[in-house]
Amino acid sequence: MKIGILKTGHAPDIVLDELGDYEVMFAQLLDGHGFEFEHYDVVDEDFPTGPDAADGWLITGSRHGAYEDHPWIPRLEQLIRDIYATGRPLVGVCFGHQIIAQALGGKVEKFSGGWQVGVTEYDIEGQRLPLNAWHQDQVTHLPEGAKVVGTSAFCDNAALVYGDSIYTIQPHPEFAATMVDRLLHHRAPGVVPPDLIEQAAAKLDQPTANAIIAARMAEFFKRGASHGRSD
Repeated sequence: MKIGILKTGHAPDIVLDELGDYEVMFAQLLDGHGFEFEHYDVVDEDFPTGPDAADGWLITGSRHGAYEDHPWIPRLEQLIRDIYATGRPLVGVCFGHQIIAQALGGKVEKFSGGWQVGVTEYDIEGQRLPLNAWHQDQVTHLPEGAKVVGTSAFCDNAALVYGDSIYTIQPHPEFAATMVDRLLHHRAPGVVPPDLIEQAAAKLDQPTANAIIAARMAEFFKRGASHGRSD
């Protein structure tokens, strides 16, 4: 099964040699589930020919806001709607979670409650799961057809499903402790409040449930592909 990774941003330069860019992180996260991957740097206007270029799709995180004025964002929103129309499985993470909601009629805003970074407890499909967060923006109004399947004390709409074909989450299952550590040192200062940086740094050695979410994503891709409508 071929998964197309739609990259809406790039990892910081400081981690590229050590960890690779986002497509590498997601390929490692989903390793062992029998997928092959092809990535498209949509943030740089590199788009696939259409929904049929892959069997399933994954949209990454980004330092950009879904509501920002960039020429690639409306084009990505149209691709999301086209993928949804075919029934092919689509997974979104952080920015991907947000842009899918926005493309389908929801609303994304800079959350008045501020930032959430580092290991955070989520209630996802009845399980208490520690996952790494890195966001201020949130989905504040759901699009029609979206069902909430995950929440946290900080984020009401932390995981959503849309029928059998779309699964999205606000936290980052592709982020291990090393990535969060590098972000805390190289992206957070001057942006994230110092007390939140300190709290996140203190939790770097705590385990996360990344493998559980990876298995859920893989299951969703495989089940969604079997249910997808032909073009």
